[in-house]
Amino acid sequence: MDDTTGTLDEALERIHVSGPERDGWLSNHAPMAVEALVRHGQASAVHRWLDRYGPKLEEMPDPGSPVTARNWHEALGDPRRIADWTAHFERETAERPWRDVLAEWWPRLLPGIAAGATHPAIRVGHSVRTLLAGEESAPRVRELAHALGYWAARHQPLPALVPLGPAPSAAAALDRVPLVPDRNGGVRDRFAQLTGFPVWPGPEQDTAPGQGPAGPEAARSALRELVRASTHRYATHAHGEPIMLVHAATAPNAVLRTLPALPGELWAPSLRAAWAASAAVTAAYAPREAAPVPASASVAPDAGELFARAAAHGDDHTIKFTDTALDVGDALAFSAARRAIELNPPVF
Repeated sequence: MDDTTGTLDEALERIHVSGPERDGWLSNHAPMAVEALVRHGQASAVHRWLDRYGPKLEEMPDPGSPVTARNWHEALGDPRRIADWTAHFERETAERPWRDVLAEWWPRLLPGIAAGATHPAIRVGHSVRTLLAGEESAPRVRELAHALGYWAARHQPLPALVPLGPAPSAAAALDRVPLVPDRNGGVRDRFAQLTGFPVWPGPEQDTAPGQGPAGPEAARSALRELVRASTHRYATHAHGEPIMLVHAATAPNAVLRTLPALPGELWAPSLRAAWAASAAVTAAYAPREAAPVPASASVAPDAGELFARAAAHGDDHTIKFTDTALDVGDALAFSAARRAIELNPPVF
């Protein structure tokens, strides 16, 4: 759904005076949440939501020295260069079509998909969805520049991982992810403990009619399966860490949303990176025991009513997870969204 009210552009202009982080390294969720609100018919709630969320935000840090074609390697992964990276992508997207910029930088950034607890990649996914859906206005293109700049500044690959054996499905692969032993630290401490993930999808799953191994459509199909499985899993595992576990679903869904803007040869690597991100969040935050499948899992409520409940709840993670659950679109996904509404603290 494209925004015909002008609300999204107005909101993005408000947001872009702020940096992508606050309180040291916590992510600015505003651009992602307002995009989801507008997309699902809640444009009238956007400015009220920003009025409440905005006081948390901090100004964009001061710039240092420009990121250039010669020095970008040394600037990659340096959070002190957030303003420099943002300015770089603002220049790039002003001079070239945004799809060209995205296609050039996506494979450079993809190995660092877990950076910033996956938020930079998620922000890119929301931005690309908006650009693909309607007018390529200046605030929307600038939002992509800010998202890419954040990702480049926080870029941090996962540790080297050992393949632990094949899994027959995305759901089985998530169930077999080894949990990190020390749960006392933050996300960066937990990701540092990762040692290996199940192999998924395997070679026998990397084909589709008319495609060779790991063809683009096979990759997209597998990515849809991963988004569905991780969303469903939230319904039974969210009690472990209801805020952080949403990213096991929203990160791969951000990649799925970005695929149509990317060349086909980047789809299979995107699937592999999305799996690594989802598995990393699962390893870091999933509880050891599942809860029973909610009784509401057999009932699919009206999608608009469900998202209106998330919007009224007001929590940014809940809004974004409900947005992903609506993409999945079945009863268990909707039940998972209700779990997010129940477990996460409301803002309003």
